[in-house]
Amino acid sequence: MLRHTYHTALLLLLGTLLPLFSLRAAIQSADVVVYGSTPGGFCAAIAAAREGASVILLEPTDHVGGVNTGGLCFSDSNQTVRQTVGGLFEEWHLRIEKDYQQRGIALPYKVSVKDHTPWTYEPHVAVRITKQMLDEAGVKVLTKRALKKVTKNGAHITQIATSDGEFAAKVFVDATYEGDLMAAAGVSWTIGREGRKEFGESLAGKQYPKTKLPISGFSADSKPLPLITTTDAGAEEDGDKNVMVYSFRLCLTKDPANRVSFPKPANYDPARFEVVRRYFAQEKRPILLWDLYPLPGGKFDANNGIGKQFSMGLIGAGNGWSEAGVAGRAKIWEAHRQYTLEIYHFLTTDPAVPEQLRQQLTELGLCRDEFAAYGHWSPQLYVREGRRMKGQYVVSQKDIMDEPKKDDPIVVSSFPIDSHDCQRVATKDGVINEGTIFPVRVAGRKHGYPYHIPYRAITPRAGECDNLLVPVALSCTHVALSSIRVEPTWMILGQSAGIAAALTAKQNVTVQKLPYPALRERLLAQKQVLDLPVLPDLPPEPATPMSIDPKTLPGIVLDDSQAELKGAWSRSSNFKPHVGTGYLHDDKRADGQSSATFRFKAPASGRYDLRMAYSAHETRATKLPLTVQSGGRKTEFTVDQTQRLPAGQAFRSLGTIELTRDIETAITLSNTGTDGFVILDALQLLLIQP
Repeated sequence: MLRHTYHTALLLLLGTLLPLFSLRAAIQSADVVVYGSTPGGFCAAIAAAREGASVILLEPTDHVGGVNTGGLCFSDSNQTVRQTVGGLFEEWHLRIEKDYQQRGIALPYKVSVKDHTPWTYEPHVAVRITKQMLDEAGVKVLTKRALKKVTKNGAHITQIATSDGEFAAKVFVDATYEGDLMAAAGVSWTIGREGRKEFGESLAGKQYPKTKLPISGFSADSKPLPLITTTDAGAEEDGDKNVMVYSFRLCLTKDPANRVSFPKPANYDPARFEVVRRYFAQEKRPILLWDLYPLPGGKFDANNGIGKQFSMGLIGAGNGWSEAGVAGRAKIWEAHRQYTLEIYHFLTTDPAVPEQLRQQLTELGLCRDEFAAYGHWSPQLYVREGRRMKGQYVVSQKDIMDEPKKDDPIVVSSFPIDSHDCQRVATKDGVINEGTIFPVRVAGRKHGYPYHIPYRAITPRAGECDNLLVPVALSCTHVALSSIRVEPTWMILGQSAGIAAALTAKQNVTVQKLPYPALRERLLAQKQVLDLPVLPDLPPEPATPMSIDPKTLPGIVLDDSQAELKGAWSRSSNFKPHVGTGYLHDDKRADGQSSATFRFKAPASGRYDLRMAYSAHETRATKLPLTVQSGGRKTEFTVDQTQRLPAGQAFRSLGTIELTRDIETAITLSNTGTDGFVILDALQLLLIQP
């Protein structure tokens, strides 16, 4: 009887404990858990593992590598100061280069040469290298683990539950584009754009750098056409919840042996593209609406064209992506795929599209040797912007342009401030895209300017979470993110976060209390670059040598250096020949705020041939207004700077004007109503009839 009672009690005890043992067995533990296998995520995982930490990398989808393995094959490696782009980003590219070399394939660049040639590759090579590096580091990679719940003890995350398993760690890293783990952990965040006053950012609020299209954005019954997102963009100085446009980065080819035709879109409605049809009807110089970057293997990386009014991106459709669940994101993903298929069909079949452009795109198809498991279509939507943490330090425009140095740097970045469109607005007098911030030059430099991102920008406020690092959805403004949001910066941020996570776990401190000197030591050991280059180490400023010395030219020569300038102008010397040491341009703003006036007195009365020097190009202004005011006479010209200059000549004749000796003449040009880059190089006046 006693033995029976003992066995019964033992069975009851085991029955009680076995579920607990099973529960514990279901919780997988590591020193560091990284959620999100974006480029920042896989770099965080590799870096933490190389520091001796046990690491689990969780990915909510079945695709590892984010856009770097999902079609983006031109990962903005050509930053202004390429010497600062080191660590795992450089190693990843060196391994890609070696992969091609071992197969006897010559690339158009060498990673060891620190020039600005883009480092390009094919998606399947990026997949192979990423897997190799993760495997070598001993990272446990688990896919299809969508976040369900975060469990915290005060400010400390103890474990997370996913769609397939629960995971515990000493330190967590949220490396998602969207900031999913951060948000679920109760960390403060924002999304969209700040107003100009919030952080004193001149580039915040609404931005209208593109020329308004002189077309109607309304149907016959006065309703906005499809692809118009709003008729009221809001006050220019205010922020909003809009994110910059998402798109796919498609890997395409013209090679018949590798080409797969685009699938025909279901339920295609040509009326959806009426606004694009109206654009082509009035466009004098139509161009291909997709950006195509050449890749190894006879392929192209197709991207949304930032300078174009219509392109691969579905403006406005990315709003709500970060806040949506798995099912919601699946719908948004499919909406972008449907749009991409439809605009390809429109651009290759609709008679409104010029025949040469239709033919150019028709030659392109998907690649048979890429993304075979996904019907040759990229599984990764290019999420350019998601949530942004409100952390210990908020990086803003001033940190990039005015105060680049920080005491706790984990990255040196030098990509320009560069945002894609956020809205397409129909007004009474036309259609205009809003939100693009074209690459902003700082200190007169062609690309970006080197600046630090501090460790504090990837750490939450201590009271909100003490064992989480956020290197991708980091603490910054929309304007700052427009520079930060490229893969070199995110990969280096991820590597730094992985090192910090491993050290935090080893030292058993909070992420906010991790001593920076110890972190800096390990960052440098993993070949990170942390010191800002001094200005002489930057690429040399343009406009140093003379191209054409104005003193050698006949007649009255008015170089841009003699002009009275109003508004913003940028200097360049890229296009040659030019008069003097360079020329000015207006960055294609067409805002009517930039003008230049030359004042002089003619040495003799008579009729003069007015000539202009400029670098002709298809991106130049076709309707540049120029006014000559001399005494009581006023003469107006409209200059087409796309028109080529006579062979072997630096100037083109605009027409003749009458000048009187010793009477002041003022020649003014501006970017009012222009439709391209306004080039200000030099004017020349030759006396042809005394």
